[in-house]
Amino acid sequence: MTNNNVAVHAVAHPMVKFQRQVRSLVESKVLKPSDSIWKIALLYGDEWPHWKRELEDFDFTMQDPVGDLLEVESWDDE
Repeated sequence: MTNNNVAVHAVAHPMVKFQRQVRSLVESKVLKPSDSIWKIALLYGDEWPHWKRELEDFDFTMQDPVGDLLEVESWDDE
């Protein structure tokens, strides 16, 4: 007997988790959507160089508003 109801779990892009964390910071009023992305660096400490590189790979600048990051619907590497 075989089970045809196998659940397939797609692995989310690491930026999806980062985006969720940033959204949580906005919802809790730690950041505002109009704040520049560089303000995230103050909260991420030693992890920031990694996330900064990831953001730059997606053509973000540190002056872009946090709201632009939250608007991304898909983090596909193309």
